[in-house]
Amino acid sequence: MILALVAAASSLSVAEMKWQRRVLVVAAPGASDPALATQRETLRGWRRGAEDRDLQVVEVIGDGVTGASDTAASLRTRLRLRAARFAVVLIGKDGNVALRSAEPVPADTLQGRIDAMPMRRAGQR
Repeated sequence: MILALVAAASSLSVAEMKWQRRVLVVAAPGASDPALATQRETLRGWRRGAEDRDLQVVEVIGDGVTGASDTAASLRTRLRLRAARFAVVLIGKDGNVALRSAEPVPADTLQGRIDAMPMRRAGQR
């Protein structure tokens, strides 16, 4: 389930995950957002691929955060996320933003972006 990907490193901040995990931040104004439901379904079907790529999913839903110890306000500020809009941000192990989207991102797009990252290509997962 997606909760396993979200809960794995919840005691760490996104900044503390640098060099350890790739981070996929999924932000939505509320839990009933249809784009959020689509992204969750995509990630549920790609769970094994996400795990193999050291991907930590962090959800910023309204004022709440799961998957990291950051506050919603700090993540929204740092990543320039609007509270009233859906967004997906993929952050590499080096801490740089590798992908930003205002729509749900398909698994094959995530996989392609991650597999093209230097640390992944070097076999460091």
